[in-house]
Amino acid sequence: MLARRIIPCLDVINKRVTKGVRFQNNIDLGDPVLLAARYYDEGADELVVYDIAASAEGRQTDLAMVREVARSIRIPFAVGGGVSSLSDMAEILLAGAEKVSVNTLAVENHALIGQGARAFGSQCIVLGMDPVKTQDRQACPSGYEVTIRGFRHRTGLDAVAWARRAESEGAGEIVVNSVDADGTRSGFQLEITRMIAEAVSIPVVASGGAGDSSHLRDAFLIAGADAAIVAGMLHTGDYTIGRIKRELAEFGIPVRACT
Repeated sequence: MLARRIIPCLDVINKRVTKGVRFQNNIDLGDPVLLAARYYDEGADELVVYDIAASAEGRQTDLAMVREVARSIRIPFAVGGGVSSLSDMAEILLAGAEKVSVNTLAVENHALIGQGARAFGSQCIVLGMDPVKTQDRQACPSGYEVTIRGFRHRTGLDAVAWARRAESEGAGEIVVNSVDADGTRSGFQLEITRMIAEAVSIPVVASGGAGDSSHLRDAFLIAGADAAIVAGMLHTGDYTIGRIKRELAEFGIPVRACT
């Protein structure tokens, strides 16, 4: 088994990191640049920064913040929010990010994935996906429907079918963020993560619901995820990257050593 990646997530609004439950009741947790540097020092493998208000506000990602984060760390990081064109992707990458995450606007404009993959390489294009359980098995045979705009809009797209299409369009990685589990710290949604991991050949990242190291273990061993995103369990100080990695190693999960 390849080493599994631990990826802290910074959800940013107005230059401040926030965290809520199922995208609601967000609280202020601090400066994104300082938190990025802290998690880098602790041994994070990668980082993801979401400018979560950008798309709703109809604006571009905060590039000044991206540049500051890039100066503060020496690990790969992805940036999402407000990406609506090839030029938006280029500016994010030129600001120092290694990857661009697309979600809502990729659903609304499927060509965006392929355009980015052809211009910058599939390794730079991450599909973010917010699936939610549905009873409509005719439209969504997997039992999970893709939502966009922070869970506010259902698309009628089957999550597994959308993952396969995104891979065929050129996405190099898929982040599966469970709307039902997001922020609850009760564990990842293993079922849909596993279904997508089995349906595609590109890396799949589990997101939404991490509360302790056993949740990450299950994401890797049961769902087959290649990486796991963590947020609240780090932001509150309950865990450090080092503690997570030590406990995963005790579970027999290969991880990169903290330096």
